[in-house]
Amino acid sequence: MLVLYARKSVERENSISCETQIAYCKAMIKPEEQGEKVVTFVDNGFSGGNVNREGFQDMMKLVRRGKVRKVIVYKLDRISRSLSDFMRILQEFREHHVEFVSSQESFDTSSPYGDLIVKILMVFAEFERTSTINRVTQAYAHRSEMGFYMGGRQPYGFELMPAVLHNIKTKKLHPIPAQAEQVRYLFQVYAREPVSLRRLLDTLIAEGKQPLNGSHWTTAKLSTLLKNPIYVKADSDVYDYFQRHGTQIVSDISLFTGECGAQLYGRTKHDSSNPDWSDMKLVVLSHPGIVASDIWLQCQRKLEQNRQITNSFSNPTSWLAGKVICGKCGHTMTTVKGKANQVGEARRYFNCTGKSHKKICTGPKVSIYAEDLEDMVSQCIGVKLAEFNRAGLHKRKEDHGALNDLKLKVKAIEQSEKQLLDTMLTGGFNQDLLAIVNQKATQLKQDRIALQSRMEELLDLERETDDAIDLVKSWKRADYTEKKAVAMIMLHQIRVREDGSMQVIWNL
Repeated sequence: MLVLYARKSVERENSISCETQIAYCKAMIKPEEQGEKVVTFVDNGFSGGNVNREGFQDMMKLVRRGKVRKVIVYKLDRISRSLSDFMRILQEFREHHVEFVSSQESFDTSSPYGDLIVKILMVFAEFERTSTINRVTQAYAHRSEMGFYMGGRQPYGFELMPAVLHNIKTKKLHPIPAQAEQVRYLFQVYAREPVSLRRLLDTLIAEGKQPLNGSHWTTAKLSTLLKNPIYVKADSDVYDYFQRHGTQIVSDISLFTGECGAQLYGRTKHDSSNPDWSDMKLVVLSHPGIVASDIWLQCQRKLEQNRQITNSFSNPTSWLAGKVICGKCGHTMTTVKGKANQVGEARRYFNCTGKSHKKICTGPKVSIYAEDLEDMVSQCIGVKLAEFNRAGLHKRKEDHGALNDLKLKVKAIEQSEKQLLDTMLTGGFNQDLLAIVNQKATQLKQDRIALQSRMEELLDLERETDDAIDLVKSWKRADYTEKKAVAMIMLHQIRVREDGSMQVIWNL
């Protein structure tokens, strides 16, 4: 079977059409191949950096089933503009004995010289794709900084209308009066104490105030809406708010007049306990804001306070939960909050469920306080990790030496391959010489692949060691979630005997 494949770039509107590409591919069919079955696969509007294309994947399924004898494309980069992806695909073609032909690049890809040329061509193709992406990204950032609305999900309360900004035709957000009034109502109600997101949702449902676009309010939707600066009348107080959070403020402070809304773009790496918005940018747009800055800021403070309260109650149990077992009856022990003492403090302790729920056990004779058990187990984990650390460092020294030897051997092979290539390029392509050189090149390639495979194994081991070392350094300052994750990995169970003594049983 012959396969003709075409792809039109999503990044370039003026790129050659798939129909024209297929016409070029058909011209490459030899007279003796006219009787063979020809199948065409087309992907219209796909980037060369993405191999998850329906037509391409369907073609590869046939290749892997051994149904394809030859694949014909207009140019090499129609397959992929990623060098790594292209070489992987080309290797698959070779493994399934598929001949690969380009109508615009005529050379034998099975020879060392042809392989070299393919790699060079793909380097340029990948560079071009990366350059295109960078140009698009830079253009996006520039338009954002000029105050253009950069798309995404259209915010509730607004519609997009044609506009001209900086002598450029674009679209601009315009408030939808009825929806904008609903938005202002949401901010005003939430700003009042003691209304929570759940209470706000219940209020809206009770009053029959569902979104006017036919959807339904949820606490997640409400939270997203309330945090969005697209609604605020951005003034100097809003400027100060985002500046305190470390946000990159693109627009000049003179534009924070309290008339227009703003937009955040970029990616956040912050968490609710330690907000850091340094990788976000804020720009004042040209549409009118619909929520007063004091109301909007009051809502932000309330959202942040609620997150802190939620976090303070998010760990009511122990990070050892599920691992503590009663040594007398074998049932799980769970944390219980005891009675408050004279100063109002209430300690957590582990209670046998065989005693509290099943009524089949008397449990330990002494109180097993959660803080005490956590401290003891934490020390044990620290010791265990320190042992892993020492063993890892010793193994790393050994592997580093072996890895260096492998690198030297690979470099020696690469030098030999270069010498062979130089011989080919200067030897006038004598057929006898080419046969010898190709044989030697094949052997060198096999040796290099074997060495590189071993290098990858050693690098994987090195990465595992690094992870262990990092965990040792981080353990003392680990939070609840991190400690629980480590406990799940390292601990099988902690058995609490009747006299209160304990046995730690490890997974490792």
